[in-house]
Amino acid sequence: MGPDSVPGPAVPWRKVLWEQQPFPDNYVDQRFLEELRRNEGIRQYRYWAVVKEAGFVGEQLSCVAIFITLWLYMEQGLLSPETLLWTSLVSALLGYGLHQALTSQVQPGCEPRTRLADLQSATIFLSFTFGFSPVLKTLTESVSTDTVYAMSAVMLLAHLVSFPYAQPSPPGSLSLNAALFASVCLASRLPGALHTFAMLSCALLVFALWPCLLHRLREKAPRQFTGVCVGVCIGGVGGLGSQWPGGAVLLALALGSVTLLCPLLLVRLQRHKDNIQGPWDEAEIHEDLSHFLHKWTEPRGAQVAADLTFKKGASQLRILYE
Repeated sequence: MGPDSVPGPAVPWRKVLWEQQPFPDNYVDQRFLEELRRNEGIRQYRYWAVVKEAGFVGEQLSCVAIFITLWLYMEQGLLSPETLLWTSLVSALLGYGLHQALTSQVQPGCEPRTRLADLQSATIFLSFTFGFSPVLKTLTESVSTDTVYAMSAVMLLAHLVSFPYAQPSPPGSLSLNAALFASVCLASRLPGALHTFAMLSCALLVFALWPCLLHRLREKAPRQFTGVCVGVCIGGVGGLGSQWPGGAVLLALALGSVTLLCPLLLVRLQRHKDNIQGPWDEAEIHEDLSHFLHKWTEPRGAQVAADLTFKKGASQLRILYE
């Protein structure tokens, strides 16, 4: 493949598709590699910037560890459900006030949510959770304890894997449902219905409301966000260490790998990245087709046009549908 395989005719070769030329289909001339581009649009990462973004992953991992620690304390009778409920209530009020203080403006096209609507949502959830707590307490009586623990571990792992770390407000439905499912499984192994209600309320606070506040904090107060992430990670390791020292060591190693080692590998391996682009790339649509799609929805129908620009060709193909 190349100019040496065909003797040069008098007619110069043109990079077009609609014209019959005295060249093979795979023929290219010396200008083929002139359009070669390397690492176009590659984003250069800074180590501490990546560490800061990875802090959200470590913080969420620590939140799971804190939740497991609270469950262990309640299972062993070291933490009463009343204490957990009052602590969760005070934390929710403080977090709600901080979230409202950090919310400076409403996004365009979105109506502001009133405090009355927030109070109604919280009241409905707490009422239904409290009413169904006896049912949830006996939900897994016919399931063995080992199976319940295995399902909880798998669901918490699914929560961490599917969590939308880039845009955690609101949390993804898959990650939130997995976390709540694991919470129900663990809460069903607690002594009473009030324990189950307290555990599920704490799960809502940790897995649903806390990520929204942390996301707002990351946008409005980046320095405080870093300090909060460090504090949560320390709290997760310390709390888990009070019940399971081996687990605390594993958690510390995981946090170090996620927040320090993985960003270092990303920055180091970035220099070896070699992405080439050239005339062999696929066709790209450079025109915004949203206005054509809008016309398509009109009752009478409309003319839809799309311009396909081919990098391998020097022309444009216009396709018209009526």
